[in-house]
Amino acid sequence: MSTAAVRHRLARLRWYVRELTGEAAYDRYVAHTRTHSPDAPVMTRRAFERSRTDAREGDPRQGFRCC
Repeated sequence: MSTAAVRHRLARLRWYVRELTGEAAYDRYVAHTRTHSPDAPVMTRRAFERSRTDAREGDPRQGFRCC
C-alpha cells in the first residue's frame, strides 16, 4: 500500500472519529457564523460546548440525563 493510500485512509478515519464524537460540530458552527454573520462574535469552544450540553439536557426528546 502506498504512502498516499495510507494517508488517505488515516484522513478518512480521522474525519469519521471527529464526526462520531461531535468534535467537528464546533468547526461547522464557526464556518457557518463567519459565512452568514461575519460581524457577529464567535463563541469560544467552551461556550459552544456548554450551549450544546444545555440544549441537549433541556430537550425532552434527547432523553433524561440523571447524572
